[in-house]
Amino acid sequence: MSSARIWEGGGMEIEFDGEVVEWRGPAPFYFVVLPLDAADLVDEVKAEVVYWGVVPVRAQIGETEFETAMFPREETWFLPVKAAVRKAEAFGLGDVVAVRIDVGRD
Repeated sequence: MSSARIWEGGGMEIEFDGEVVEWRGPAPFYFVVLPLDAADLVDEVKAEVVYWGVVPVRAQIGETEFETAMFPREETWFLPVKAAVRKAEAFGLGDVVAVRIDVGRD
């Protein structure tokens, strides 16, 4: 189950557990898939925060914080996770990780 806190002026903080998946392209990319309830929360604020079709976020997995932008895919959102984050937090393909995201731009 996801939890959320809405900020005044748009945006929100969401906490959820999501699975790490791979999307192959010219190079493999790794993402955490938002569960549908978390995706619904993002959809509530996306009109206020979307930028060129993506949603900017500050994310935290374990002790590692990073900035990225989520992509809409397969009726949810995919959170890109760099190799440095996966290495620092020791997780990989198929793992379920706890994530906190701050949705929106500063």
